[in-house]
Amino acid sequence: MSATLNPLLDFTSLPRFDTVTPEHVAPAIRELLSENRALIKTLEASTTPATWADFVQPMTDAGEKLSRAWGIVGHLHSVNDVPEWREAYNGMLPEVSGFFAELGQNLALFAKYKALSESLEYKTLTPARRRIIDNDVRDFRLAGAELPEAQKPRFKEVQEELSALAAKFSENVLDATNAHAEWIEDEALLAGIPADAKAAARAAAGKDGKAGWKFTLHQPSYVPVVQYADNRDLRARMYRASATRASEFSQLSGKPELDNTPLINKILALHAEEAKLLGYANYAEISLVPKMAQSPAQVAVFLRDLAAKARPFAEKDVAELHAFAKTELNLDQLEAWDMAYASEKLREKRYAFSDEEVKQYFPEPKVLAGLFRVIESIFSVKLEADSAPVWHPTVRFFRIIKNGELIGQFYLDLYARETKRGGAWMDEAITRRRIAGGIQTPVAYLNCNFPAPINGKPATFSHDDVITLFHECGHGLHHLLTRVEELPVSGIHGVEWDAVELPSQFMENFCWEWDVLQGMTTHAETGATLPRALFDKMIAAKNFQSGMQTLRQIEFGLFDLRVYSDFVPGGPKTFLQLLNEVRREVAVVTPPEWNRFPQSFSHIFGGGYAAGYYSYKWAEVLSADAYEAFEEASKTSGTTLDATTGERYLREILSVGGSRPAIESFKAFRGREPKPDALLRHNGMVAA
Repeated sequence: MSATLNPLLDFTSLPRFDTVTPEHVAPAIRELLSENRALIKTLEASTTPATWADFVQPMTDAGEKLSRAWGIVGHLHSVNDVPEWREAYNGMLPEVSGFFAELGQNLALFAKYKALSESLEYKTLTPARRRIIDNDVRDFRLAGAELPEAQKPRFKEVQEELSALAAKFSENVLDATNAHAEWIEDEALLAGIPADAKAAARAAAGKDGKAGWKFTLHQPSYVPVVQYADNRDLRARMYRASATRASEFSQLSGKPELDNTPLINKILALHAEEAKLLGYANYAEISLVPKMAQSPAQVAVFLRDLAAKARPFAEKDVAELHAFAKTELNLDQLEAWDMAYASEKLREKRYAFSDEEVKQYFPEPKVLAGLFRVIESIFSVKLEADSAPVWHPTVRFFRIIKNGELIGQFYLDLYARETKRGGAWMDEAITRRRIAGGIQTPVAYLNCNFPAPINGKPATFSHDDVITLFHECGHGLHHLLTRVEELPVSGIHGVEWDAVELPSQFMENFCWEWDVLQGMTTHAETGATLPRALFDKMIAAKNFQSGMQTLRQIEFGLFDLRVYSDFVPGGPKTFLQLLNEVRREVAVVTPPEWNRFPQSFSHIFGGGYAAGYYSYKWAEVLSADAYEAFEEASKTSGTTLDATTGERYLREILSVGGSRPAIESFKAFRGREPKPDALLRHNGMVAA
């Protein structure tokens, strides 16, 4: 099928979201699979020694077309998860997964890559190209290329089933999130909930043709209820519905098919089988092969050491919260659904401001202008609004210019929707590389789930929302500002997973700088900028409950590590019992027995973070240390928006992508190994 008939086969420009439909998926993807298989057959039959030009380059070119087309399908499945796109995606998922499983086990191709890695040509290649070949040899081994032929079919089945289970896991979480709503008709029951959250709930009810207010489990609706609602019963109902999503409790709401419990057990069993087939003790060992961390034991030591440093601060946080709840809120027993509410009340009293007060100073237009100012100041680029076909009317498109040259473009999809998966993420649409016509401009998707504008007024973002936006833009900049010209190590490609979060977490630091925030605020009603006194309160409160939050992340990371390393699927212990063990070791706050957090832990069961969730904390050490270079520069320049340091950061970290090991990039920027001191200082976890 030609590109004129099928937009998924048009690689001349941006994705054609204005014309692509679910009916295009199967024909296009099958055509590209066929083209890739034909090329592989030709390369297999070749008797001449493999070279970069006649072997690696054709494989890269063909693989990019398939990845780009399938990437569009996967993206639409995430941001427009209607039945038609879900069916189209799931219909082709087994064939795509099967192809990549076959590719990874192809001994003939593996032999050519190994021969090329041992050839005279290899020594003449650029470091980036040598790294690509090294990575490919490694990945072939991890994909089962060296397995006995009798085991390869089973390994392929495992990969296909894991792909299908991951997709189903995420779909169940989304469907379970959509399945619950709280309908309120008496406004008195909404005391404490901010006006904009109530307005959004009123609009949601009206959209369904009903009176009153509709609250859902999507974050922009859920968080204001558990954080601000004085109605304890409403908080409890919302918390329980969220905490039991996609679990066996779904049966109570008539949705037993949404229970992710059996899917988790299958996922863990299949990953354990995968590890056994490849000769590893557990899946965590496989996961760490392409990462900076060397072993599960090293990660465990890292997490436990950080937990030990954070624990005294976390215990103090909890004790203060319980004392406050008892004396100020008359809550003798602080329940899970009281935690966010009591914490917000304590913060308001201690620092004399609320998140809702701060939120009024962050209308969307000013936030975007402030974000763009930071990017333009540090990296000497210009961001401009542009136009392109989009998948939803609220999606916007921008281009990045440097020295008069277009160097990147990105889509910005900010608002939550019922058909959009939760959370925030960056993904690639097109990757920078050199092609016959010159340099291919990289394109990224930046996705968030923020509250949408209501009644014609601009959306207002919480400070946490602002931090999330900066975070995802950090990922985007890593992809868009690369100067590498080889696709497999361009941008985020080839970067160790536990270093991928460095650029994203690095950007978060600017959200705490006065010279940044004062220029990106305007009160939604009065037009006043953020008062310095309120900013000072925010800084004072910056590390409020940082000990508790650190241990919470370590709890998730240690559970992830252990469930993929020392847990025995089908054994006497359930994954929930393992989670309880982890909580007894590191947690200072224990949720109710019926809490089913793992059943909606999409990062490790429906995404790419299996045995890799620790990387958030690992990369925090790197990002805080990297940002400290800007803090040091500000002592001379007077601002952390230091273009000289920014140019060095761009040159040594962002620009090089995955073309060299992440630790080498870090040391090239900082001149030494990373240290945790800056992270502990930023989090206020330094002994007085």
